[in-house]
Amino acid sequence: MSGDNANDLALVMSGGGARAAYQVGYLRGIARHFEELDLPVITGVSAGAINAAYLANEAGNFRHKAEALARLWANLDTDQIYRVDTLSVLRYALGWGARLLMGRASHAIHLKSLVDTTPLMEMMQSNLTTQRGELTGIEENIHNGRLRAIAITASSYSTGRSITWIQGKGINTWERAHRKSVITNLHLNHILASASLPMFFPAVHVVDGWYGDGGIRLTAPLSPAIHLGGRRLLAISTRYLRQEEERELTNIDDYPPPAQVVGAMFNAVFLDLFDNDALRLQRVNDLINRIPGGQYGELQPVKLLLLRPSRDLGRLANEFEPSLPRTFRFMTRGLGTGETRSNDLLSMIMFQPDYINQLLDLGTTDALNKMDEIKQFLRE
Repeated sequence: MSGDNANDLALVMSGGGARAAYQVGYLRGIARHFEELDLPVITGVSAGAINAAYLANEAGNFRHKAEALARLWANLDTDQIYRVDTLSVLRYALGWGARLLMGRASHAIHLKSLVDTTPLMEMMQSNLTTQRGELTGIEENIHNGRLRAIAITASSYSTGRSITWIQGKGINTWERAHRKSVITNLHLNHILASASLPMFFPAVHVVDGWYGDGGIRLTAPLSPAIHLGGRRLLAISTRYLRQEEERELTNIDDYPPPAQVVGAMFNAVFLDLFDNDALRLQRVNDLINRIPGGQYGELQPVKLLLLRPSRDLGRLANEFEPSLPRTFRFMTRGLGTGETRSNDLLSMIMFQPDYINQLLDLGTTDALNKMDEIKQFLRE
């Protein structure tokens, strides 16, 4: 679909590390029915920022970009995201252990994260059209009318605020108590900062400070798309919504291991707020619909189609855990990944081909199964 009736459509992609492959599978499924779909507004946070940047930066129609992005993910391997050789894993593990034991003297150990993510930067440089780090294809797509705006959100470790970097045409900035927007030309560092998983990936320096994963402080993940003019939001979450009979099932039998605790924290940061914001939007829409005569000033109803996995991606990760690189698997089992039935932490850092391709296929299947609902939403 293209034309004027698509001008208010926005694509919103949440975080979730490796789970973002599911989003790409979903987009691939949609593209098989909507090859020329226009997405005037694209927003992304955390790993969703990588997908958003690719779609906004590359040339071609929607199907071409979705298929190319799916091929990129399908050919990924863990060592293209972070170093998993024995020497690197042991160096970082022993280094952090030493920092905990050395107290104030620990500043002599120059470690910024739990893993070395140099390969991630190299992979993005190889697969995104850039010039001195700038994503030059974004401006080209804005100029030719295929894109109106893109928004990428990161969290400032320097100020504690949520910063949304926006690039587009005819857009206005916004500022709230703990978040604000900044107009800029997007660079690789903006994307890397947004996708910098806390502790696991290092913070990224961007102009005025150090930034990390955008999901940390983004209390209203749907907000950037609405500020940029989106009135129909196509949002892809990587969080499985448990059915009623599943909600009381436990994921552990004994005391919660670190992997379970960290997984719960990451879900709260990256995914729970996505669902909470969707609920707030629904309530605002209900309120607007109760106001007689359409006298609601600047408020406008916003339609939302929230798409999510039909399977628990954490439980799915358990099936592929044995094929992790040996040394890395040894370290993650030390965190207790073998003691939980829903490995939410592992599902975010498992960038190995078998798991990634399973996520891609699941996303495509879910999209095709929801196609009637998607068609109705896109044609409204």
